[in-house]
Amino acid sequence: MTGQVRTVDGRVAGRRGQATRQKLLDCLSEMLSSSPYRDVKVIDVARKAGTSPATFYQYFPDVEGAVLEIAEEMAKEGAELTELVSGRSWVGKAGWQTAEELVEGFLDFWRRNDAILRVVDLGAAEGDKRFYKIRMKILTSVTNSLSDAVKELQGKGKVDKDVSPGAMAGSLVAMLAAVASHQKGFTTWGVKQAELKPNLALLVHLGITGKKPAK
Repeated sequence: MTGQVRTVDGRVAGRRGQATRQKLLDCLSEMLSSSPYRDVKVIDVARKAGTSPATFYQYFPDVEGAVLEIAEEMAKEGAELTELVSGRSWVGKAGWQTAEELVEGFLDFWRRNDAILRVVDLGAAEGDKRFYKIRMKILTSVTNSLSDAVKELQGKGKVDKDVSPGAMAGSLVAMLAAVASHQKGFTTWGVKQAELKPNLALLVHLGITGKKPAK
């Protein structure tokens, strides 16, 4: 962990305190992967971390507060999604590669953070502005980069001026997020991951460029 870590009452945590705090977060993350968010109790997190509820409350006001900490860290990692499209070419074979890498990156990010993203989606759907902001933090930067890509192509006369860059980029990112969170559901429909990725990349490429990809 970097920077100063403080307890709930404002004291700076020492090295051991930081390690304990991180262990509590790691144990909570693990529990979210196997238990419904509402069922996770402070006493269970503390027991799994080999400490007491009193120690948990030194670092977090409640389970939700700790979950928000995990979600904030995950959102920072989400910056890697922007790197997949920022400044990348959408022309020719390079455009197809960009679409493929964006899809791969999105699906992988959601798989790695599936448990916490489910909690974030739940909180956002229930109107909790804290979770909504975290969700939008992950998606907005990617949306802006894709919107810039459409504007650039329009400037070169490669995409129709009637296309709204913001609407197109936002629709594609919303689609990617929805598909990424539904990956297990596709297997129920008999769709394999190997089939999902290229078809999703095709939709992204068509949306950004308006053309079939040159492979």
